[in-house]
Formats: sequence, structure tokens, C-alpha cells
Amino acid sequence: MMKAMQCIDFHSHPVTDAFRKAMADLGIDPMEEDGFPLPKWSAEEHLAFMDEAGIDYTVLSAPVPHIYNGDAAKSRTAAREINEETALIVKEHPDRFGFAGIVPLPDIEGTLAETAYVLDTLGACGVKVATNMGGIYLGDPVFDPVMEEWNRRKALVIVHPCRARKRPENVITGTVAAIYEYPADTTRAVLNMIANRIMTRFPDIRWIIPHCGSFLPYMLQRFTGVSGILASMGMMETVDVKAEFEKLYFDIAGDPEPVQLQMLRMAAADDRIVYGSDFPHSPGRVILAKKKHFDANAEYSGIREQIYSGNGIRLLHGND
Repeated sequence: MMKAMQCIDFHSHPVTDAFRKAMADLGIDPMEEDGFPLPKWSAEEHLAFMDEAGIDYTVLSAPVPHIYNGDAAKSRTAAREINEETALIVKEHPDRFGFAGIVPLPDIEGTLAETAYVLDTLGACGVKVATNMGGIYLGDPVFDPVMEEWNRRKALVIVHPCRARKRPENVITGTVAAIYEYPADTTRAVLNMIANRIMTRFPDIRWIIPHCGSFLPYMLQRFTGVSGILASMGMMETVDVKAEFEKLYFDIAGDPEPVQLQMLRMAAADDRIVYGSDFPHSPGRVILAKKKHFDANAEYSGIREQIYSGNGIRLLHGND
């Protein structure tokens, strides 16, 4: 089935009834959290969008906000209900949808249990995780038991940004999180992962970083230089930034043209880039216009098939 696919989408969000219920049960207001309402969504509308866009297969992953409000028990319940509803949608359309199950981090035991349930029982192809969970970031040593399990399973892990717990409120970047906080928090989380050598300590995890790597193409060289200075002063451990970065995959959701994808390709190899639409948070008509432009751009003629399907097929099959 995978070999015949022309386009695989690794960045799409099912805004299910279970997710909306979870937000209410957890007392999380998406407008207050991210400055953006949860969009309308249904499996039928998503399939219609995929048909129009020429997308064969979508790996669904839960939207933001992250399902944590300080109550581990409620977060576990939310994760279970969201994952079970998403699994039912996938079961109804197995040739079109897969999913990455959401986990209730920073609850370690709950996350280990939900990882086993979504992968072994529900048949998920991976897990979805936020950049920070209640202010604890990916890369933090407290998450090492989860990293060990994901590494043992050679798990596909889709990362999605959420806003930082503390941010300035009196500037435009403190309003709608998608303007700045999402790329900033993605960059913050991945730099923390690099500093703690997550990708080389746990080399079999298949990470997908969103939005053309956010600010990472710029930060890669700067972090290499500054971290080297700090290491020479005994202020941090030496880290091979390039070796850590090379283990990552990146989706092109958002605005890859005319600049971001070019920047990403200056830092990442072409075989580490996959397609992402960001439906339904980006309206279908907007995605279609972007995809049409990308399809017509001769600059990407040599790698378009890789991004749309070749790299994704390898990633889903675990052939890193």
C-alpha cells in the first residue's frame, strides 16, 4: 500500500469530540491558551480535503493545547479517550488514516502505560508529544525513562509546539501563539534535546520536528559556537550539535516557501524532510494554494517526490 502513495501528510490534527471534552474537563480554554479557537473538523471533511489536495495518507495527531493542567489522573483519562476515539476513526478509514497517540506527559508512569496501549492495542504508528509539558521541556532528564522505552520500541515521535508557561504579554508575540511562540518553543525544546544528547543517547527514536524546523536552521550554527565556548569554560558538557541534529526529521507544514524550506535544506539533508499540511488549523483553500505553488516550483523538482512520499514511506516503515 505505502509504495503506491504519492503524498503522505505527517502534520494534521483531528479535532475530535473527545479532544473538545478533554479541554472542558481539564479546564483548559484554547482561546486563552493559544489565542486561536479550535477549528471545525470531521473525518469526512478531512477526507474531502485530502482528495482535493492529492494526499493519499495522513498521520493524525492531536492538536494543542496539551492535555495537562496539573492533574495527572485527568490527563490520563483525557489521553485514553482521545486516543480511543481517534483509533476508531482510523479503523473506519485504514487506507487513508494512521495516527500518533497522545501521551499524558509529564506523568511518566501514565505515559509509559499509554505508549504501550496506543502502540500495542490501538495500532498507532507513533506517539505525539508537546514541546513542553507544564513547563518541563523535551530533553529534561526526568523524561529519560520514557526516552528509554521509546528508543526500545524504535518509536515514531511527532513533536508539536505549545506556548511557553511564561511569556511577555504586552507584545504581539504574546497574543496568538502561532505568530512566534510555536516556532520559539519548538526551537527551545530541540536545543534542550541537543544539549542533553537525546538523539545520540536514544538513537532509534524517529523524531519529526514541525514547521521546517522553526528557528533551528538559524540557531544550529550559533548554538554550535556558543555551546563550544561554554563547554571550554566547564559551563556545560561538550555536545556534537551536528550529530544530534542529523538524527531529526522535519515536516514542511506552515509556510515553506519562499524562504523556510531553503533555510532548512541548508541545515538538513533532503532525505530528512516530509510533507505536512497543518489541516484544519490552516484552511483547506490556503493549503491547496501553497501546495499548488510548491508543485509548480521547478526548484524542488528533484526532491518533491522524496518529500511527498519517499522519505515518509521509509519513516513509517522504520527504515531510518
